[in-house]
Amino acid sequence: MERLVRGAHLKDRKGMRNAGGNPRERRRQILEIAAQMFARKGYRGTSMRDIGEKAGVLGGSLYHHIKSKDALFVELHNGALDVAADRIAQAIAGKREPWDRLEAACEALLEIQLDPDSLTLPMMNDFREVPEPIRQELIDRRDRFEDMFRAMVDELPLPASFDRSLYRNLLLSLLNAAGDWYRPGRRTPREIGRQIAAIFRHE
Repeated sequence: MERLVRGAHLKDRKGMRNAGGNPRERRRQILEIAAQMFARKGYRGTSMRDIGEKAGVLGGSLYHHIKSKDALFVELHNGALDVAADRIAQAIAGKREPWDRLEAACEALLEIQLDPDSLTLPMMNDFREVPEPIRQELIDRRDRFEDMFRAMVDELPLPASFDRSLYRNLLLSLLNAAGDWYRPGRRTPREIGRQIAAIFRHE
């Protein structure tokens, strides 16, 4: 996938200008519009017709650029996870201590999850409405993304009695659900990530 979701935000309109006769640029614009619509309306609430009308591409012309709604959502979802993985990898690069790496990863993931303009979060979390045939594909891709946290947790000096799989799942569940309870103004996403890492370190 072209990395259109990298740094993409709902307020960004630079990619919406007329692409003229450049098919690649036109497709990039369609993907940006589709990502925004999925982010706002969810999988079920977004139709190919809606995307086509918003992009100014009507009828069968849209299918020249996009194979299907399912394929489009999978492409955007995977691209969003690629962006998130890159941001986390950059955040932990150069940090040698396992706890420092986990803290940096928590901060980076929460900055993604709690950014109100981000296109990444809806692509990562909207599994409930997708058809069963593609749900498992999305889950498998998310599991590969979470391998980053699996490796970090495996390096932590945890008590031998701790179940590392349970520890990792509890941590990720908390980070991924932060958007449900977070209210801006008191603490920044980075500060919350640091607090969560400290709690899981028992500090």
